[in-house]
Amino acid sequence: MRIAVDAMGGDLAPQAVVEGAVQAFRQYGHQIILVGDPLSINEQLVRLDASGLGLKIEQSDSIVGMDESPAQACRQKPNSSIMVSARLVAEGKADAFVSAGNSGASMAAALWHFHRLPGVSRPAITVLFPTLNGFCVMADAGANVDCKPKHLLQFAVMGSVYMKCILNRPNPRIGLLSIGEEPSKGNELTLAAAELLKNYVPNFIGNVEGRDIPKGMADVVVCDGFVGNVVLKFAEGLAESIILLVKEGVKERPVAKLGGLFLQGLMKDLKKKLDYAEYGGAPLLGVNGACIISHGKSNPKAIRNAIRAAAEFVEKKTNDHIRSELQHIHPDIAIKPPSRHATLTA
Repeated sequence: MRIAVDAMGGDLAPQAVVEGAVQAFRQYGHQIILVGDPLSINEQLVRLDASGLGLKIEQSDSIVGMDESPAQACRQKPNSSIMVSARLVAEGKADAFVSAGNSGASMAAALWHFHRLPGVSRPAITVLFPTLNGFCVMADAGANVDCKPKHLLQFAVMGSVYMKCILNRPNPRIGLLSIGEEPSKGNELTLAAAELLKNYVPNFIGNVEGRDIPKGMADVVVCDGFVGNVVLKFAEGLAESIILLVKEGVKERPVAKLGGLFLQGLMKDLKKKLDYAEYGGAPLLGVNGACIISHGKSNPKAIRNAIRAAAEFVEKKTNDHIRSELQHIHPDIAIKPPSRHATLTA
């Protein structure tokens, strides 16, 4: 498997990105193409004693900053590390690309070079959430802050396929995130979306509330990107706070220290389950290619796992299954993709 990695994207790039790529090469054996400034990348390969491993380097001439406008940056910097990474996939020189850089720019680059899958009007960033029943996926987690009901229907279909392909859940339960479980509760978007999901999604279980997500009440949680990103960031902060509160509590109470010795294994498992680095990144579902968007603060472990996730996405032919499922949606709802230029001005 050939994975293009944006070596310059992310708060800890290029050090953490190159190190994670080296780890992935050694552990999984995938062909890695590091995209970015060759001098900076080679410096990191020397530091890691990995110059002779055979990782390829593809030169880019610029970086998209975290604070830049995604569409504008992709137009003005066609040879940035993000754009070159996506272009390698579009040209058949790589099978997938991974970036921990500007997530909006990663999406824009994927749309520019891959276009959308038939029947998809908006792609969705899909994240894994740990729950009492294992994991659920949430779509969308930030790609689309304003949505229409038909978009949430597409997110539900794509999220369901992802659960089937990647997490081997043959009949995932689909829940619509709202302010109450009753069908009458919600805003105009969720009320209209609920009707579509009820008609077109076999395993739709109705509305779910925020507290239902960690309980594992649904396998796929559907929402617009504004709400999804708020939930995602809140969950990240809460997980970090819980770990810190437990550590501080143990330090302040001598008796608790003794108990803490017996709980070390459990705490280690809990921290691992709550660590976003374990999952690597979020797939951008709905584009005609494989793109994994990693956390901006991704460490080497996160990059390594993002590369694993990218390879698995391709190996299991996830996009082929999404195409097949979307064919069952009525043509009035399955929107024909606009041109790539219209995509970046929307």
